[in-house]
Amino acid sequence: MKQFFLTMLGVFAGLILFFVIVPVVLITIAVSSASSKAPTPANTVLELDLREGVTDQAPTNPFAVFGGGGLSTMQIVDTLAQAEDDGRVKALLIRLPEAGITPAAADEIRQAVRRFRRSGKVVIAHAQGFQPVGTAVSSYMIGASASELWMQNTSAFQVAGFSADSLFLGRAFEKYGVNAQFEQRYEYKNAVNEFTESDYTPAHREAMSAWMTSIYTSALANAAQDRKVTPAALRATIEAGPHSSAEALRRRLIDKIGQVEEAEAEAKRRAGKGSEIMEFGDYASSKGDRDGSGRNAIAIVGGEGAILTGTGGDADPFGSGASMMSDDVAEAIYEAIEDSSVKAIVFRVSSPGGSPDASEQILAAVRAAKAAGKPVVVSMGDYAASGGYWISSEANWIVAQPSTLTGSIGVYGGKLVLADALGRFGLDMRNLTVGGGYADAFSPSEPFDAADRAAFAAGIDRTYEEFVVRVARGRNLPAARVREIARGRVWTGAQAKSLGLVDQLGGLEEAIAKARQLANIPTDESVRFKRYPDSKSPFAALSEMFGVSGEAARVLVGVGSILNDPQAEAAVRQLQTERARTSGATVLADRPY
Repeated sequence: MKQFFLTMLGVFAGLILFFVIVPVVLITIAVSSASSKAPTPANTVLELDLREGVTDQAPTNPFAVFGGGGLSTMQIVDTLAQAEDDGRVKALLIRLPEAGITPAAADEIRQAVRRFRRSGKVVIAHAQGFQPVGTAVSSYMIGASASELWMQNTSAFQVAGFSADSLFLGRAFEKYGVNAQFEQRYEYKNAVNEFTESDYTPAHREAMSAWMTSIYTSALANAAQDRKVTPAALRATIEAGPHSSAEALRRRLIDKIGQVEEAEAEAKRRAGKGSEIMEFGDYASSKGDRDGSGRNAIAIVGGEGAILTGTGGDADPFGSGASMMSDDVAEAIYEAIEDSSVKAIVFRVSSPGGSPDASEQILAAVRAAKAAGKPVVVSMGDYAASGGYWISSEANWIVAQPSTLTGSIGVYGGKLVLADALGRFGLDMRNLTVGGGYADAFSPSEPFDAADRAAFAAGIDRTYEEFVVRVARGRNLPAARVREIARGRVWTGAQAKSLGLVDQLGGLEEAIAKARQLANIPTDESVRFKRYPDSKSPFAALSEMFGVSGEAARVLVGVGSILNDPQAEAAVRQLQTERARTSGATVLADRPY
């Protein structure tokens, strides 16, 4: 009976694969192929729409696009660098998001826009207003870097500062009987506060106010530079708002009022006779990655999202969320080490943290690269905090954006005791344990006893000290100094540089330049870029998704035979081939890190 159900499950999965997934794959491949061959018109205006959201790095999963989202910061920077040298691209039109963009991404996009303008090309930015929420000031900062900043006539300029909201569950947990038991090292490691508090603690308020002020001040300074006014004057004008579009124009916060169609027409006029609008993503697909040329190569290793142990093979292939899987990232670094043409590694990190064990596995690979004589330069994206800083701490050089959130050198952990809360709804949670006394320490049925709490706290202390040791060694700082500036506190890149936690402010371009210098590659010598980890093919992604059941693939071959459809049989055999190749690669990658 069990085998019958397994076979039926295989048949069902095979039918889904054949009738739903395979057509999607074929359509995706066809569309991708068509886009990559789209010609660039002689006089092109690239239209970059930032309103769909921006990730830090492009996903390696070809189906992640179905999860939503737009371009990545690295893709935007890379593509604009190629467009600078493309004589067919005459202008750039940017559609700005009303509610903002992550500050570090805004910093890096602004820098790329300024480089594009320095090549002698025009940039027009258009906004349908700036809302008084979150990081809208960062959106305005990008707009200020354009040759002209337009705003729709009915829109309002409502940027008046930088705001952030925090949700505290302490009172709710107390009311409903949830017992939050956590250890934190130390008072600035504020992630636990949402479970235990009903308001900001003094340390929480101090740290958040400090990094928010740093980001706001940096954005105003950048926008003021581009608008050719003083930061104090721009701040006074902005904080006197909100302003109508007419008032924003009068106060020189913007350059023109008009509909986006009018901005497009102006960009085309500036681009020259017969110019055409081309979507940024289509142009990026036609150009591909900036590979460069030359005998020597610099590896660009990417890692984005929460740091977790394992590989990404079991992840949802249609999910849009990113995770930094320790096996995948460490293996990518080892591949770069083994490639004799790679002379240095740029490690792009964008992570709010995660598992200390996963972080240490990745950091061990960074150490191995340095030991092999290949310098490692970290380029920090939106975040490189907690575990994100752990994996960066021993690099040869660290580059961060002024608005990158980094540091958070600390650790926390604990549990939620739910038995009382569930009991109020007639649900009784009980625990049975065999073995040692610590076996049920993290049971949600009972609070920690004194011995379990002491053992757990000792583990938290040990992890914190290990973190401090790595930072002290990597940054050449006394351990006492690290403890002084750590305590779980988040810093911006600008603050971190003054503390010695990062070496340089900038983005990917600055990190590449430093890697070239550390590898002793002459500035006038061409260099290639090799990116790790490799993007998966559509068939490889599907193979991972359905690889748990070889029965499904075999049944689908049978279905194809019954239907006399050679395309179905060929598609499945391709999946089987890809699965065999991927499995073999996994075995070869099984090395001690």
